[in-house]
Amino acid sequence: MQNDALTLYKLIILYILDKVNFPLTNAQISNFILEKEYTNYFTIQQAISELNDAELIRTETIRNSTYYRINQAGEETLEFFGNKVSDAIKSDIDEYLSKNEYELRDEVSTIADYYEEKKDEYIVRCQVKENGSPIIDLSISVPSEQEAVSICNNWKSKSQEVYAYIMKTLMFHSND
Repeated sequence: MQNDALTLYKLIILYILDKVNFPLTNAQISNFILEKEYTNYFTIQQAISELNDAELIRTETIRNSTYYRINQAGEETLEFFGNKVSDAIKSDIDEYLSKNEYELRDEVSTIADYYEEKKDEYIVRCQVKENGSPIIDLSISVPSEQEAVSICNNWKSKSQEVYAYIMKTLMFHSND
């Protein structure tokens, strides 16, 4: 029975990922399942890990967050076994995604990461994406890891302001 339950949780995760056209974080997937009290955190992590090991989902890690997307093998698996997820659970998922789509998308569309280029030089990459395509993709060289971390931490709250400034500055026509 335990194995059947784990299979159901995997199918729920695949169903969630199939219903969105953007990646979701581990926290976003876990929050829904925990909120509905379908299972506990450790079982969710086991299900995600097994889906990843079976190559039914794709992962991308940026800073401290891992982003998940369903891949073709996952879609095929869901096609074959999706009927094992009850209509009530599908309805719960559809309702949750409908109600929270903007917040979920917003959480994963503003991304900042950094890496060390060489000693005393870090490259910070800040992005805002919409439907998987970058609206802005900005790379900045800074001399310390502390500055790189600070930029990454501030990007989410300042990205709209930075974008507006860049657009205004670059689109301003001067007569000089």
